[in-house]
Amino acid sequence: MTDTNVWRRCSSCKREIGFQATYWVCSVSTCNRKRTGLVFCSTSCWDAHLPLMNHREAWAEERRAPTREAWRREQEAEAAGAQKPSPPPRAPAPSHSPPPRPQSPVRAPPPPEVPEEILVVVSKLKAYVREKSGMSTSDAVADLLSERLRRLCDEAIRRAQRDGRKTVMERDF
Repeated sequence: MTDTNVWRRCSSCKREIGFQATYWVCSVSTCNRKRTGLVFCSTSCWDAHLPLMNHREAWAEERRAPTREAWRREQEAEAAGAQKPSPPPRAPAPSHSPPPRPQSPVRAPPPPEVPEEILVVVSKLKAYVREKSGMSTSDAVADLLSERLRRLCDEAIRRAQRDGRKTVMERDF
């Protein structure tokens, strides 16, 4: 920012938020991510973002902007992290090494660290069950359905790999 008294601008009205000033953030994690980073100068500006984001349950959390020095140190640390030196180029393999083995068309399955997130749109699922039967749906159903979807997808991935394809198609299911 060009003005040295401005920490950030309100994500709604674009008013300036100064250093050590009070501001508000949304309680929903997707609004607080580093790349999104929504900040609001007032609760009315926070209220204005609710219809756009379509949150089911959210509230404004009061925060205090950092000091100018703390902000400067944070920016310098981010800049230093972004400018990490690239690793030196690898030396060519000696000529007496065996030729590289051809890679098989089948890829290894993804690492087990894949996050176990909900894979269904819970609101759509609940609406379908309610419209079809008039019944409510337990929140635990989303976890169970997501686990079954993961298993179906894993099987379909294996079939596509077995056929040497890099695209999972409907016939794999």
